[in-house]
Amino acid sequence: MIGPVYVVTDPDSPHSVLDQARAAARGGAWAVQIRDKGASDAEIAVLTREIMAELAPLGVRVFVNDRVAVARDTGADLHIGQGDGDARAARAQIAPEALLGLSIDALPQCAAIPEGVDYIGIGPLRTTATKPDAASPLGFEGIAAIAAASPVPSVAIGGITAEDARALKKTGVSGMAIVSAVTRAADPEAATRALLEAWSKT
Repeated sequence: MIGPVYVVTDPDSPHSVLDQARAAARGGAWAVQIRDKGASDAEIAVLTREIMAELAPLGVRVFVNDRVAVARDTGADLHIGQGDGDARAARAQIAPEALLGLSIDALPQCAAIPEGVDYIGIGPLRTTATKPDAASPLGFEGIAAIAAASPVPSVAIGGITAEDARALKKTGVSGMAIVSAVTRAADPEAATRALLEAWSKT
């Protein structure tokens, strides 16, 4: 279910969100998450439907970040954070076949992962400009501790580059969630492919 590279879109990227998603899919990402805290639900829904129409035939999953209503109305997968509402309630609202991800930034939170969550996003690995309100960096040891305690598969996030692939794979996560290393690259498709190759070589 979880692949090595999961790309989270960036509204501040020099590339459009649609182009980011297309490039990630061409580069081998198993999933793309649409994250834009400033856009309305209606705007995100239009974008989600457009991206799903292009990526679903390629077998690439499309997540929306913290938009339960959009996931419910479009059939997209959903990722929520610790402050984005109850995971059980979110699970009940989205499609049965949709995937649900939950952000985890501290080990004690693993004890409260409810049934119905399909994977967790662990992070941040390190401080990142794309999420200035993120929790304190966990480092590789913190990522490993949470991955070991989680009852579901996990991906790491937070300032990750291809150079981190070897160390992250040793932590026990199933993959890497990437923002800037893909979305702000001159060639996002090539950057996605490089991340996938770095993971595969370890």
